[in-house]
Amino acid sequence: MEMKRINAGKLRSIGYEPREKTLRVEFDDGSAIDYSGVGQEVWRRLSTSGSAWSYYRDNIEEEFNGRRGAVRANTRPAGLDDLFKPLNTDASDESLKRET
Repeated sequence: MEMKRINAGKLRSIGYEPREKTLRVEFDDGSAIDYSGVGQEVWRRLSTSGSAWSYYRDNIEEEFNGRRGAVRANTRPAGLDDLFKPLNTDASDESLKRET
């Protein structure tokens, strides 16, 4: 299923599988819900809505059966801590010793 990244309320990503009529909604806390029996018109309206969070709450959350899960892959970009990890001090100490 191809996912569409969005930033609307707590929604972070949405996707639709037309053959299975399954809508997948991923949230900012890493949780996800798969809804079954969702028609293409509901998907079209959600995916093109200017207020997807409101459309989701009003037309999907209470209207369709959902199965909770977790986001399959970490879609969050690396944080600053990940970008600025300390170097391996053993390796850098060895290279300094060779240069002197």
